[in-house]
Amino acid sequence: MQSTFGIAAFRSRTQVLRLEDALRRAGLEAGIISTPREVAMGCGLSVRFSLAQTPQVLHIYRRLNPGALVGFYRVDHYGTRQMRLTPLRLG
Repeated sequence: MQSTFGIAAFRSRTQVLRLEDALRRAGLEAGIISTPREVAMGCGLSVRFSLAQTPQVLHIYRRLNPGALVGFYRVDHYGTRQMRLTPLRLG
């Protein structure tokens, strides 16, 4: 089974919680997940969001300006062991 979603990885758990809370308050679907191993640095947690909501997520991120960002990524997950991460262009 394949699933595709976006994540925002941070170096700070506090920033993960701030962004996830801001997204939920804005009515967007968001959750907290373990950061994939492929993202070598960070606090171990990331904010998960729907790729369809990327423009809104980026708008809220820029307005909140939480800092400590590692990056935004597209996650393509195939089955239980295969995953591909692609950095999202923020332009």
